[in-house]
Amino acid sequence: MNHWNRRTFLSGSGLSLGSAALFGLLGRSGHTAPLPAGLTKAMANGLPPGIQGLPNIPPRVKRVIFLCMAGGPSHLETFDEKPELARLDGQPMPTSYTEGQPIAQLAGKELKVQGPLTQFKRCGESGQVISDFLPYHQRMADDICVLKSMVTEQINHDPAHTFMNCGTALAGRPSMGSWVTYGLGSECDDLPGFVVLTSVGGRNPQPIASRQWGSGFLPSRFQGVEFNAAGPPVHYVDPPAGVGHDGQRRVVDAIAKLNQHRFQSVPDPEIQTRLSAYEIAFRMQTSVPELVDFSDEPQDVLDMYGAKGSDGSYASNCLLARRLAERGVRFIQLYHRGWDHHGGLERYMKICCGLTDRPTWALIQDLKRRGMLDDTLVIWGGEFGRTPMFQGKGGAGRDHHIKGFSMWMAGGGVKGGTSYGATDPLGYNAVENVTHVRDLHATMLHMLGIDHKRFSYPYQGLDTRLTGVEEAHVIDDVLS
Repeated sequence: MNHWNRRTFLSGSGLSLGSAALFGLLGRSGHTAPLPAGLTKAMANGLPPGIQGLPNIPPRVKRVIFLCMAGGPSHLETFDEKPELARLDGQPMPTSYTEGQPIAQLAGKELKVQGPLTQFKRCGESGQVISDFLPYHQRMADDICVLKSMVTEQINHDPAHTFMNCGTALAGRPSMGSWVTYGLGSECDDLPGFVVLTSVGGRNPQPIASRQWGSGFLPSRFQGVEFNAAGPPVHYVDPPAGVGHDGQRRVVDAIAKLNQHRFQSVPDPEIQTRLSAYEIAFRMQTSVPELVDFSDEPQDVLDMYGAKGSDGSYASNCLLARRLAERGVRFIQLYHRGWDHHGGLERYMKICCGLTDRPTWALIQDLKRRGMLDDTLVIWGGEFGRTPMFQGKGGAGRDHHIKGFSMWMAGGGVKGGTSYGATDPLGYNAVENVTHVRDLHATMLHMLGIDHKRFSYPYQGLDTRLTGVEEAHVIDDVLS
């Protein structure tokens, strides 16, 4: 007998409470009838269980906050000072660098060197080199480790985002946040284990596809939940007009009984997800409004971030990230869209850095003073970097670049005040300690207590990993 898929039925009938939110959430089910035989004890107790045996190495951190500068910030105007680039400004780009290399929009055009559009300073006790576009980063130079030799494999935005998030450009693969919550479960019983926040400001904000936080072939409860920038943070989190708490409780209990009855005849794991999803969605009607209400934050904290309430700005998202982290959310991802600087580079760097520099510093300082940076990994960076060559669309700009760019990490035993790797004199090729995106993923998992080589999921006859079948390395040199 063919059974109509319950996900299709419930989403089509309007019973879902915010689509993705239902599948990303698990919680304690104490108010419902006992779970039927066959459901795991961990689910009955309310928390996603994670995989038995994980962590399989000593963990350094409990959670990850990934600050994604969507569009690709220029490493040559942030962390990678190149005097030779300044010396050759305006001259033809040496063909020895570019011949036969992947180029996005500059392919077939005359290539000229674009010198840096800012000055750099040596900052902090470490002497970390950071540009004047980032004055607040200069103040936290001793807290961050800059990876100056990053490389990726995709030269256009959407596939590059997919590669950064999923370890492959193939659609339908799990995102890194889904892998992490699948492997380790959640420490939060009334919020999603994987939350996504977005903000906009700058040039040409590229769209971000929801597959960047999708669960792919993993169970749907592990996909990320995007919080809205305006209005209710999660769709349908507010109860319908005229429906009180007791009425909602009766609805949730009735749906739980129907799901339990169905599970006894069709032991579909998605029914397990739905049993807890309705319960957690019910509790979110209290937890989410409290989460985004900043009235309990001291004024000096709001001023430090530059936050003006929960308005969907990057500043408020950074503060919200800290509030999510202290409530036990495992993976928090912030996207700021606006870093696609093909032209007007100086103008838009000032805009993007003006919107993100101070809140990023505030997040690191806030985590530090609360003792949370010790068990939190913070990652900052885009999907790729920008070319050393000039591109002019409304003033000097730079094209997409994948052969060498910069990111940084902080927290959890990362060696602050250091840099790792280097690019060549023009910032084109990573030439020292070349760091692939998969190496970043392997290091992130290692810090969470997961050996990436022993962390897989069976799919289409293969034991599939976030780090793929290619060799990936933990960047041990950046860890204390």
